[in-house]
Amino acid sequence: MLTLMANTSITRFKSLFTRTVIVFCVLALSVMWIYAFVFASKESVNKIDDQTWTARAETICQKAFQERLLLIDLRQISDSGPDALSQRADIVDKATDLLEGAITEIEKVSPNDPKGLAIVPLWISDYKILISDRREYTELLRTGDNSPFAESMTEGLPISEKISTFATDNQMLSCKAPIDLSI
Repeated sequence: MLTLMANTSITRFKSLFTRTVIVFCVLALSVMWIYAFVFASKESVNKIDDQTWTARAETICQKAFQERLLLIDLRQISDSGPDALSQRADIVDKATDLLEGAITEIEKVSPNDPKGLAIVPLWISDYKILISDRREYTELLRTGDNSPFAESMTEGLPISEKISTFATDNQMLSCKAPIDLSI
């Protein structure tokens, strides 16, 4: 009889403990979501305050984007002759020159807000790494190697993703990393 009572008490304790843990977890999750939707900042960590700087950067990138569109070559490598990879490398170099020129022009003026002063140089540095990756790729093409483009990774992400996230968060859509080599 004592064993039966002890087992019943243990079962009740386990049941009460389980319900308490479940209720605590539900409350903790509820508090987390209330904080996330009501109290947490809605502003992106990449968003800068200097809208004049972002508008200027977008204008520069838009011009370079339009110029890069003129370089599109839709021929198949097999239809381009024996120097097809070299021709492709030349086109990529021209596109990269336009991209590099845009970034150099953007870099001439710094944003006027503290956050912009802190993170824009990081974005420009990431862009310069991508430009370097593109230059290395054209060297590879000129050796006859038609391997896919491989960009640098940073913090577990392709560098183009960091570049594009910053550009998108600051409404500079033309400044996103080009996807011309990712196909």
